[in-house]
Amino acid sequence: MEYIIGVDLGTSGTKTVLFDREGNVVTSATEEYPMYQPQNGWAEQAPEDWWRAAAGTCRQVLEQSGIDAKDVKGLGLSGQMHGLVMLDKNCRVLRRSIIWCDQRSGKQCDEITERVGRDRLIAITANPALTGFTAAKLLWVRENQPDIYAQCAHILLPKDYVRYMLTGEFATEVSDASGMQFLDVPNRCWSQEILEKLDIDPALLAKVYESPEVTGTVTAEAAKLTGLRPGTPVVGGAGDNAAAAVGTGVVSDGKAFTTLGTSGVVFAHTDKLAIDSKGRVHTFCCAVPGAWHVMGVTQGAGLSLKWFRDNFCYSEIVSAQGLCINPYTLLDKQAAQSPIGCNKLLYLPYLMGERTPHLDPDCRGVFFGLSAMHVRSDLLRAVMEGVVYSQRDSLEVLREMGVDPEQMLACGGGGTSPLWRQMLADVYNRPVQTVKSKEGPALGAAILAGVGAGLYPSVQEACDQLIQLNPPQEPVKENVQQYEKLYRIYTGLYPALKENFKQLAEL
Repeated sequence: MEYIIGVDLGTSGTKTVLFDREGNVVTSATEEYPMYQPQNGWAEQAPEDWWRAAAGTCRQVLEQSGIDAKDVKGLGLSGQMHGLVMLDKNCRVLRRSIIWCDQRSGKQCDEITERVGRDRLIAITANPALTGFTAAKLLWVRENQPDIYAQCAHILLPKDYVRYMLTGEFATEVSDASGMQFLDVPNRCWSQEILEKLDIDPALLAKVYESPEVTGTVTAEAAKLTGLRPGTPVVGGAGDNAAAAVGTGVVSDGKAFTTLGTSGVVFAHTDKLAIDSKGRVHTFCCAVPGAWHVMGVTQGAGLSLKWFRDNFCYSEIVSAQGLCINPYTLLDKQAAQSPIGCNKLLYLPYLMGERTPHLDPDCRGVFFGLSAMHVRSDLLRAVMEGVVYSQRDSLEVLREMGVDPEQMLACGGGGTSPLWRQMLADVYNRPVQTVKSKEGPALGAAILAGVGAGLYPSVQEACDQLIQLNPPQEPVKENVQQYEKLYRIYTGLYPALKENFKQLAEL
């Protein structure tokens, strides 16, 4: 038998999954690690924790399965994007990694925009300067910790630090590198213009590969810690969303997925480069060589429902514990008691500000139309519908760019809710499906490993062979018509409140 491994380095933990050649899960293992927040708005993790988790979970899946390590034909890496890992000339970690959700670098974003020019920055990197991206983090270290910056010899992304520990190679790949703000996204290479304008030494950066390319092989030292065979190929892999796209089969034009996790993502594949000049959505190189993806991100998707659950649904939480079921199952039943439109109640899911389409850190959550007739089920359904409207906002930006997917998949915790999926189908006015496999990014990373190892001829052909879909939920014509009227009211609320949000933030 032939096997492939996907290692998915997340924010809360690393999950490693062993698959057979047909994409079936043989076994998996997960190891968690902490996040440090030394100040408000800061977020850091220790790269050494990532490596211990990756090595430990690789060893666990091999021991649990009992397979011979020589039968593992390749390993792929997926992971949280944008994190800054800094190594000295002896390849020792200089400081904890500043990770994707850290917000300390607003001043540095302004500096990047001033040095490069906003329009030029978007033309080259396909995105405006954002605090989440790696470039602003590096400039923050240079300005605030110059002694550490002076010692820096290598810059890596989170999953690429694990790659270095596995292979001894300094390498990255185009999908993850797209989120650093150093990559020329249209041309899939480091931008000399950006590096010069930001005064960054190109020698700090790793070699860039396409996602299915072999970037190195497991060293003898890493083999002792992981249980893998020395010489096992390690491919480029992909950033978490790009890997999830492969793991769900979104690898050709006309395909997209909506993720209802803590944040919300609408992700569409495109063979033709498309960049939003307003910077409302991200355009990154995708894991398919020579192609890209466009991605809208909303901040408070599943977070909105979790906020409502934690503050107003104590009885459901207790009942679910007694019934040994997920509390969200009971919340679905509650929300279904309210009609479409929640008796003329709308919700803006801006609990954490917003990215797509507003790029406004000051906007906040709103219940609009609240009256004495409303009950808790109305508010609950309004939260769910508001999140779906925010996802429709992302889809509308993609349509403006000429990216209008025909097939839509639902992913993330919210994607498991039949009620939420039906809302998506009705608001999008298109069928919504789910993938039978639940492994997403880990499966995507493993598929890329299989392509690099020669088990499959291409990413697309591998996905055609391995990815299986559940039957679609079709839009209901009457629901579509009702939601369309409500969505039009929803889109008018942010412009009407924009100045009020700003005033509130300045108090």
